[in-house]
Amino acid sequence: MTSIPARVAEYSSGEEVRFGVVTDNGIVDLYDQFKDRFANLQAVVVANALEEVIAAGEGKPVTHQEADVEFLIPVARPEKIICIGVNFPDRNAEYKDGQAAPSKPSMFIRFPRSFTGHNQNIVRPPESEQLDYEGEIVIVIGKGGRRIAREDAYDHIAALSLCNEGTIRDWVRHAKFNVTQGKNWDKTGAIGPWLVPFRSAEQLDDVRLETRVNGEVRQEDRTGRMMYDFRYIVNYISTFTTLVPGDVIVCGTPTGAGARFDPPIWLKPGDVIEVEAEGIGVLRNGVEDEA
Repeated sequence: MTSIPARVAEYSSGEEVRFGVVTDNGIVDLYDQFKDRFANLQAVVVANALEEVIAAGEGKPVTHQEADVEFLIPVARPEKIICIGVNFPDRNAEYKDGQAAPSKPSMFIRFPRSFTGHNQNIVRPPESEQLDYEGEIVIVIGKGGRRIAREDAYDHIAALSLCNEGTIRDWVRHAKFNVTQGKNWDKTGAIGPWLVPFRSAEQLDDVRLETRVNGEVRQEDRTGRMMYDFRYIVNYISTFTTLVPGDVIVCGTPTGAGARFDPPIWLKPGDVIEVEAEGIGVLRNGVEDEA
């Protein structure tokens, strides 16, 4: 995997929610230095202060090891979490309806409560065993706007992260026109582990995205093959709604989800899912049944 630029995570240590810079040797906690200005990492993004926080961690000693903290969703309560569906050619072909790729993207909304953080278990509810995985890249908006031009779209992205956009498959088919109820069960998905500041087009234009379950590669593709690229996604969404700093956009998954096997392979307690993208890192989650 390519090297990862400086990254910032939100986590809990004891009772406190904190944030800091993640290095190869551990975490440099910066909450005490910035708590009078920023209550959490979302506030850092909204204030366009990610680079300032990263710079403040340079040369400082590690204060925590990753194993000693509980990673949280990097942007805990965004105004919007918008997810793009069917955004890779092979994923579109899975539907076997003979139709060409649509000219406009499918999309849906998720609630923050439907996600958990890195190294936490996603949760299978008792109402369904059809818990599935979808590995995706996340963009976090840093500069708001309406009707953002394609050529300006990257100027509006603050950071990147990863998502396991977990889905309860039978519940997405309960109605004719929506998938909302299958996408919003508590803690069925994950976002993290951290935010990587977005600094150049090379971080998005053609990077490898892979999902593994128990070490087996299930999904693999490159963002250069996306039907709706990141610039288009920002442009299209901002046409109908104002994007604001801290908004989260989950940008689509390759083919290979568990529902596409014959018979389907659903996630079960004890499984480990890893979503990895070049230059961003690895989002890792286990699975447990809801208590």
